[in-house]
Amino acid sequence: MSKIAEAFRNGKAFIPFITCGDPDLETTAKVVREAVRNGADLIELGIPFSDPTAEGPVIQEANLRALNGKVTTDKIFDLVRELRTDVTVPMVFMTYANVVFSYGAEKFISICNEIGIDGLILPDLPYEEKEEFLPLCHKYGVDLISLIAPTSENRIAMIAKDAEGFIYLVSSLGVTGVRSEIKTDLKSIVDVIRANTDTPVAIGFGISTPEQASKMAGISDGAIVGSAIIKILAKFGRDAAPYVGEYVKSMKDAL
Repeated sequence: MSKIAEAFRNGKAFIPFITCGDPDLETTAKVVREAVRNGADLIELGIPFSDPTAEGPVIQEANLRALNGKVTTDKIFDLVRELRTDVTVPMVFMTYANVVFSYGAEKFISICNEIGIDGLILPDLPYEEKEEFLPLCHKYGVDLISLIAPTSENRIAMIAKDAEGFIYLVSSLGVTGVRSEIKTDLKSIVDVIRANTDTPVAIGFGISTPEQASKMAGISDGAIVGSAIIKILAKFGRDAAPYVGEYVKSMKDAL
């Protein structure tokens, strides 16, 4: 049984996304702990990359701030080791295939296992090319998390059948970012997923308010929020942790 399943055991899961090293790794550690203290069920940690194709301007800027602060993959691995001294909720990395390739896929994924990373999200890895990483993820017990988008259409059932950990359902076309409303017919996509797998479904991209989170949780198993949290970090910098905690609590309460 995947450890990620634990995040969905106690009702609807709230999943915050945090870019590692924005503005520095000490702040990242404080923000993660504050998020967990306030009800986060699973933490999605972004490994910064110079060309994050799935991200809108808010998270792109966070990536640049982190990279300018000389954050490296090895430093992020050390951060997770330190977090795992007391953080017990599931944690996953979100990054790009190039980051894993350039580090050495087997080395990267084996370290994920060693430090307690439960899953890996690679938004630029098409379903048809996942064999590049899947055997290594299985070897080291790391879930390779599938994304399903509104454009997946006749591939939804196929992707769902093979899914592990949880399914990341992209709410709308385009990149990450705060949206005033989400118009996609997500319920019909979730219905197809549910007909093909018991793997939990969490919806991300564009969710920022408690009302949106509540609505998304009504049709899925949880909500993922990134840009709204990164905006708090951009505003408060090293003092952001309590503000992020407050925001996480409001979102978790809405779920």
